[in-house]
Amino acid sequence: MSGTRSSAAACLAALLFAILPAKAEDYPTHPVTLVVPFPAGGGVDVVGRIVAEKLTAALGQQVVVDNRGGAAGVIGTRAVTKAAPDGYTLVMATSGSIAINPNLYVNPGYVTLKDLSPIGSISSTPIVLMAHPSAAQQSLADIIAAAKKEPGKLNIGTPPPGTSANLAAELLKSAASIDFTIVTYRGTGPLTTDVLGGHVPHALNVLAPAVGHLKSGTLKALAVLATKRSTLLPDVPTSAEAGLPSFEAGLTYGLLAPAGTPKPIIERLNKELRALIDTPEVRARIASDGGDPLPSTPEEYAADIQREDAKWGALIKKLKLKVE
Repeated sequence: MSGTRSSAAACLAALLFAILPAKAEDYPTHPVTLVVPFPAGGGVDVVGRIVAEKLTAALGQQVVVDNRGGAAGVIGTRAVTKAAPDGYTLVMATSGSIAINPNLYVNPGYVTLKDLSPIGSISSTPIVLMAHPSAAQQSLADIIAAAKKEPGKLNIGTPPPGTSANLAAELLKSAASIDFTIVTYRGTGPLTTDVLGGHVPHALNVLAPAVGHLKSGTLKALAVLATKRSTLLPDVPTSAEAGLPSFEAGLTYGLLAPAGTPKPIIERLNKELRALIDTPEVRARIASDGGDPLPSTPEEYAADIQREDAKWGALIKKLKLKVE
Protein backbone atom coordinates (compact mmCIF):
# COMPACT_ATOMS: atom_id res chain seq x y z
CA MET A 1 0.00 0.00 0.00
CA SER A 2 2.75 2.43 0.94
CA GLY A 3 4.49 1.68 -2.37
CA THR A 4 1.28 2.47 -4.27
CA ARG A 5 0.89 5.76 -2.35
CA SER A 6 4.50 6.70 -3.03
CA SER A 7 4.06 5.93 -6.71
CA ALA A 8 0.85 7.98 -6.87
CA ALA A 9 2.54 10.90 -5.10
CA ALA A 10 5.47 10.75 -7.50
CA CYS A 11 3.11 10.74 -10.49
CA LEU A 12 1.20 13.73 -9.08
CA ALA A 13 4.41 15.66 -8.50
CA ALA A 14 5.59 14.90 -12.03
CA LEU A 15 2.23 16.04 -13.39
CA LEU A 16 2.41 19.32 -11.47
CA PHE A 17 5.92 20.03 -12.70
CA ALA A 18 4.76 19.29 -16.24
CA ILE A 19 1.80 21.68 -15.89
CA LEU A 20 3.67 24.63 -14.33
CA PRO A 21 5.91 25.46 -17.32
CA ALA A 22 2.88 25.24 -19.62
CA LYS A 23 1.04 27.75 -17.44
CA ALA A 24 4.06 30.06 -17.50
CA GLU A 25 4.14 29.81 -21.30
CA ASP A 26 0.43 30.71 -21.45
CA TYR A 27 0.94 33.72 -19.17
CA PRO A 28 -0.88 36.05 -18.98
CA THR A 29 -4.48 34.90 -19.30
CA HIS A 30 -6.06 37.96 -17.66
CA PRO A 31 -5.15 41.60 -16.86
CA VAL A 32 -1.96 42.44 -14.96
CA THR A 33 -1.76 45.15 -12.29
CA LEU A 34 1.28 47.43 -12.24
CA VAL A 35 1.50 49.18 -8.89
CA VAL A 36 3.16 52.60 -9.03
CA PRO A 37 3.86 53.40 -5.37
CA PHE A 38 3.73 57.16 -5.96
CA PRO A 39 0.97 59.65 -6.89
CA ALA A 40 -0.18 60.09 -10.46
CA GLY A 41 1.65 62.66 -12.55
CA GLY A 42 5.14 62.26 -11.10
CA GLY A 43 8.22 60.95 -12.88
CA VAL A 44 7.77 57.35 -11.72
CA ASP A 45 4.12 57.40 -12.81
CA VAL A 46 5.01 58.74 -16.26
CA VAL A 47 7.53 55.97 -16.86
CA GLY A 48 5.18 53.40 -15.33
CA ARG A 49 2.35 54.33 -17.69
CA ILE A 50 4.41 54.06 -20.83
CA VAL A 51 5.77 50.70 -19.63
CA ALA A 52 2.19 49.54 -18.94
CA GLU A 53 1.08 50.65 -22.41
CA LYS A 54 3.91 48.82 -24.16
CA LEU A 55 3.56 45.68 -22.01
CA THR A 56 -0.17 45.60 -22.80
CA ALA A 57 0.64 45.36 -26.50
CA ALA A 58 3.42 42.81 -25.96
CA LEU A 59 1.53 40.51 -23.57
CA GLY A 60 -1.90 40.69 -25.21
CA GLN A 61 -3.54 41.50 -21.88
CA GLN A 62 -4.29 44.86 -20.29
CA VAL A 63 -1.64 46.09 -17.86
CA VAL A 64 -3.48 48.39 -15.47
CA VAL A 65 -1.63 51.09 -13.49
CA ASP A 66 -2.60 51.27 -9.82
CA ASN A 67 -1.23 54.37 -8.05
CA ARG A 68 -0.71 53.60 -4.36
CA GLY A 69 1.26 56.56 -3.06
CA GLY A 70 2.39 57.09 0.51
CA ALA A 71 5.48 56.98 2.72
CA ALA A 72 7.86 57.65 -0.18
CA GLY A 73 6.86 54.44 -1.94
CA VAL A 74 6.69 52.14 1.08
CA ILE A 75 2.92 51.56 1.08
CA GLY A 76 2.58 50.46 -2.54
CA THR A 77 5.77 48.43 -2.54
CA ARG A 78 4.78 46.61 0.65
CA ALA A 79 1.38 45.77 -0.85
CA VAL A 80 3.05 44.03 -3.79
CA THR A 81 5.20 41.89 -1.47
CA LYS A 82 1.92 40.50 -0.05
CA ALA A 83 0.42 39.73 -3.46
CA ALA A 84 0.26 36.25 -5.00
CA PRO A 85 3.54 35.37 -6.79
CA ASP A 86 1.83 34.62 -10.08
CA GLY A 87 2.99 37.48 -12.30
CA TYR A 88 -0.31 39.37 -12.12
CA THR A 89 0.90 42.04 -9.68
CA LEU A 90 4.08 43.98 -10.45
CA VAL A 91 5.66 47.10 -8.99
CA MET A 92 7.54 50.04 -10.47
CA ALA A 93 10.49 50.87 -8.25
CA THR A 94 13.14 53.50 -7.74
CA SER A 95 16.41 53.28 -5.84
CA GLY A 96 14.62 55.18 -3.10
CA SER A 97 11.73 52.75 -2.68
CA ILE A 98 13.79 49.55 -2.71
CA ALA A 99 17.31 50.55 -1.55
CA ILE A 100 16.84 53.61 0.70
CA ASN A 101 13.47 52.95 2.36
CA PRO A 102 14.25 49.49 3.77
CA ASN A 103 17.23 51.05 5.57
CA LEU A 104 15.55 54.32 6.52
CA TYR A 105 12.14 53.23 7.83
CA VAL A 106 11.88 51.56 11.22
CA ASN A 107 9.37 49.02 9.92
CA PRO A 108 8.87 49.22 6.15
CA GLY A 109 7.39 45.72 6.10
CA TYR A 110 9.69 44.29 3.44
CA VAL A 111 13.29 43.36 2.67
CA THR A 112 13.69 43.99 -1.03
CA LEU A 113 15.59 40.97 -2.33
CA LYS A 114 13.87 38.65 0.15
CA ASP A 115 10.32 39.75 -0.62
CA LEU A 116 10.58 40.80 -4.27
CA SER A 117 11.95 39.23 -7.46
CA PRO A 118 13.77 41.67 -9.77
CA ILE A 119 12.56 41.61 -13.38
CA GLY A 120 14.85 44.25 -14.81
CA SER A 121 15.96 47.86 -14.63
CA ILE A 122 14.46 50.42 -16.99
CA SER A 123 16.43 53.64 -16.82
CA SER A 124 18.74 55.76 -14.70
CA THR A 125 18.60 59.47 -14.07
CA PRO A 126 21.31 61.50 -12.33
CA ILE A 127 21.08 63.90 -9.44
CA VAL A 128 22.38 67.31 -10.43
CA LEU A 129 24.19 69.93 -8.37
CA MET A 130 22.80 73.26 -9.58
CA ALA A 131 23.09 76.94 -8.73
CA HIS A 132 21.43 80.29 -9.28
CA PRO A 133 23.54 82.25 -11.82
CA SER A 134 24.28 84.88 -9.17
CA ALA A 135 25.58 82.38 -6.59
CA ALA A 136 29.12 83.05 -5.39
CA GLN A 137 30.13 79.43 -5.94
CA GLN A 138 29.87 78.34 -9.57
CA SER A 139 31.55 74.93 -9.45
CA LEU A 140 31.74 71.86 -7.25
CA ALA A 141 35.29 72.86 -6.35
CA ASP A 142 34.05 76.31 -5.27
CA ILE A 143 31.42 74.72 -3.03
CA ILE A 144 33.91 72.35 -1.41
CA ALA A 145 36.37 75.21 -0.80
CA ALA A 146 33.68 77.48 0.69
CA ALA A 147 32.32 74.72 2.94
CA LYS A 148 35.82 73.96 4.23
CA LYS A 149 36.58 77.62 4.86
CA GLU A 150 33.32 78.33 6.72
CA PRO A 151 31.73 75.03 7.80
CA GLY A 152 27.95 75.12 8.01
CA LYS A 153 27.52 78.54 6.43
CA LEU A 154 26.72 77.47 2.86
CA ASN A 155 23.08 76.52 2.15
CA ILE A 156 22.13 73.76 -0.30
CA GLY A 157 18.49 72.92 -0.93
CA THR A 158 17.13 69.40 -1.38
CA PRO A 159 13.76 67.60 -1.57
CA PRO A 160 12.38 66.09 1.68
CA PRO A 161 14.55 64.17 4.17
CA GLY A 162 15.22 60.58 3.13
CA THR A 163 14.86 61.16 -0.60
CA SER A 164 17.75 60.20 -2.85
CA ALA A 165 18.68 63.84 -3.54
CA ASN A 166 18.54 64.70 0.16
CA LEU A 167 20.78 61.75 1.04
CA ALA A 168 23.07 62.72 -1.85
CA ALA A 169 23.72 65.96 0.04
CA GLU A 170 24.70 63.94 3.10
CA LEU A 171 26.85 61.71 0.91
CA LEU A 172 28.56 64.81 -0.52
CA LYS A 173 29.40 65.98 3.00
CA SER A 174 30.94 62.62 3.78
CA ALA A 175 32.79 62.14 0.48
CA ALA A 176 34.34 65.62 0.50
CA SER A 177 34.79 65.85 4.30
CA ILE A 178 32.89 69.14 4.41
CA ASP A 179 29.94 70.65 6.24
CA PHE A 180 27.11 72.80 4.91
CA THR A 181 23.48 73.44 5.84
CA ILE A 182 20.91 71.27 4.06
CA VAL A 183 17.67 73.18 3.50
CA THR A 184 14.86 70.69 2.88
CA TYR A 185 11.72 71.39 0.86
CA ARG A 186 8.42 69.54 0.67
CA GLY A 187 8.92 68.75 -2.99
CA THR A 188 10.93 69.40 -6.14
CA GLY A 189 8.57 72.19 -7.26
CA PRO A 190 9.08 74.49 -4.24
CA LEU A 191 12.80 73.72 -4.27
CA THR A 192 13.17 74.71 -7.93
CA THR A 193 11.14 77.89 -7.32
CA ASP A 194 13.36 78.97 -4.45
CA VAL A 195 16.59 78.36 -6.37
CA LEU A 196 15.17 80.36 -9.30
CA GLY A 197 14.34 83.17 -6.89
CA GLY A 198 17.80 83.11 -5.36
CA HIS A 199 16.42 82.30 -1.91
CA VAL A 200 18.75 79.32 -1.70
CA PRO A 201 21.89 79.55 -3.88
CA HIS A 202 22.41 75.85 -4.62
CA ALA A 203 20.38 72.67 -4.86
CA LEU A 204 20.73 68.95 -5.33
CA ASN A 205 17.85 67.46 -7.25
CA VAL A 206 16.94 64.97 -9.94
CA LEU A 207 17.28 66.42 -13.41
CA ALA A 208 13.73 66.34 -14.78
CA PRO A 209 12.06 69.18 -12.77
CA ALA A 210 14.79 71.69 -13.61
CA VAL A 211 15.98 70.60 -17.05
CA GLY A 212 14.22 73.46 -18.87
CA HIS A 213 15.76 76.07 -16.56
CA LEU A 214 19.19 74.45 -16.84
CA LYS A 215 19.09 74.44 -20.63
CA SER A 216 17.81 78.04 -20.82
CA GLY A 217 20.43 79.32 -18.38
CA THR A 218 18.08 80.57 -15.65
CA LEU A 219 19.75 77.91 -13.50
CA LYS A 220 23.28 76.58 -13.91
CA ALA A 221 24.24 72.91 -13.62
CA LEU A 222 27.57 72.54 -11.82
CA ALA A 223 27.91 68.75 -11.95
CA VAL A 224 25.93 65.60 -12.64
CA LEU A 225 26.51 63.03 -9.92
CA ALA A 226 27.01 60.16 -12.34
CA THR A 227 29.77 58.15 -14.00
CA LYS A 228 29.02 59.68 -17.41
CA ARG A 229 27.70 62.99 -18.67
CA SER A 230 24.00 63.56 -19.24
CA THR A 231 22.79 63.44 -22.83
CA LEU A 232 20.64 66.50 -22.08
CA LEU A 233 23.54 68.42 -20.50
CA PRO A 234 26.58 67.22 -22.45
CA ASP A 235 28.72 70.21 -21.41
CA VAL A 236 28.22 69.66 -17.68
CA PRO A 237 30.99 67.66 -15.97
CA THR A 238 30.44 64.55 -13.91
CA SER A 239 31.28 64.72 -10.21
CA ALA A 240 34.56 62.91 -10.93
CA GLU A 241 35.45 65.38 -13.68
CA ALA A 242 34.53 68.22 -11.32
CA GLY A 243 37.06 67.04 -8.75
CA LEU A 244 35.36 64.41 -6.61
CA PRO A 245 36.21 60.88 -7.82
CA SER A 246 34.12 57.86 -6.83
CA PHE A 247 31.12 60.02 -5.92
CA GLU A 248 27.82 59.34 -7.65
CA ALA A 249 24.17 59.44 -6.74
CA GLY A 250 21.12 58.96 -8.90
CA LEU A 251 17.88 57.10 -9.38
CA THR A 252 17.36 53.79 -11.12
CA TYR A 253 13.85 52.82 -12.22
CA GLY A 254 12.98 49.14 -12.44
CA LEU A 255 10.31 46.47 -12.39
CA LEU A 256 9.83 43.75 -9.76
CA ALA A 257 7.36 41.00 -8.85
CA PRO A 258 6.54 39.27 -5.56
CA ALA A 259 9.19 36.80 -4.42
CA GLY A 260 8.47 33.28 -5.62
CA THR A 261 7.11 34.33 -9.02
CA PRO A 262 7.97 31.47 -11.40
CA LYS A 263 11.22 31.97 -13.27
CA PRO A 264 9.65 31.47 -16.73
CA ILE A 265 7.29 34.39 -16.01
CA ILE A 266 10.16 36.58 -14.79
CA GLU A 267 12.11 35.72 -17.95
CA ARG A 268 9.11 36.48 -20.19
CA LEU A 269 8.58 39.85 -18.52
CA ASN A 270 12.30 40.65 -18.72
CA LYS A 271 12.33 39.83 -22.44
CA GLU A 272 9.36 42.13 -23.11
CA LEU A 273 10.77 44.86 -20.85
CA ARG A 274 14.11 44.88 -22.66
CA ALA A 275 12.33 45.03 -26.01
CA LEU A 276 10.14 47.98 -25.07
CA ILE A 277 13.10 49.93 -23.63
CA ASP A 278 14.69 49.63 -27.07
CA THR A 279 11.76 51.35 -28.84
CA PRO A 280 12.27 54.96 -30.03
CA GLU A 281 9.18 56.16 -28.14
CA VAL A 282 10.34 54.85 -24.76
CA ARG A 283 13.91 56.03 -25.30
CA ALA A 284 12.62 59.51 -26.19
CA ARG A 285 10.44 59.58 -23.08
CA ILE A 286 13.37 58.55 -20.86
CA ALA A 287 15.66 61.11 -22.54
CA SER A 288 13.13 63.92 -22.08
CA ASP A 289 13.46 63.42 -18.31
CA GLY A 290 17.24 63.48 -18.52
CA GLY A 291 17.59 59.75 -18.09
CA ASP A 292 19.42 57.00 -19.92
CA PRO A 293 17.93 53.63 -20.92
CA LEU A 294 19.22 50.87 -18.67
CA PRO A 295 18.03 47.45 -19.83
CA SER A 296 19.32 44.55 -17.75
CA THR A 297 18.86 40.92 -16.86
CA PRO A 298 17.11 40.08 -13.57
CA GLU A 299 20.48 39.09 -12.13
CA GLU A 300 22.12 42.38 -13.16
CA TYR A 301 19.26 44.35 -11.62
CA ALA A 302 19.53 42.32 -8.39
CA ALA A 303 23.26 43.13 -8.22
CA ASP A 304 22.52 46.84 -8.74
CA ILE A 305 19.96 46.75 -5.90
CA GLN A 306 22.54 45.12 -3.64
CA ARG A 307 25.10 47.85 -4.43
CA GLU A 308 22.62 50.65 -3.82
CA ASP A 309 21.38 49.03 -0.60
CA ALA A 310 24.95 48.78 0.71
CA LYS A 311 25.79 52.39 -0.22
CA TRP A 312 22.70 54.04 1.22
CA GLY A 313 22.46 51.63 4.14
CA ALA A 314 25.96 52.50 5.30
CA LEU A 315 25.24 56.24 5.07
CA ILE A 316 21.91 55.98 6.89
CA LYS A 317 23.51 53.91 9.64
CA LYS A 318 26.39 56.39 9.96
CA LEU A 319 24.00 59.32 10.25
CA LYS A 320 21.64 57.38 12.55
CA LEU A 321 18.65 58.33 10.39
CA LYS A 322 15.31 56.65 11.01
CA VAL A 323 11.71 57.32 9.97
CA GLU A 324 8.88 55.87 12.06
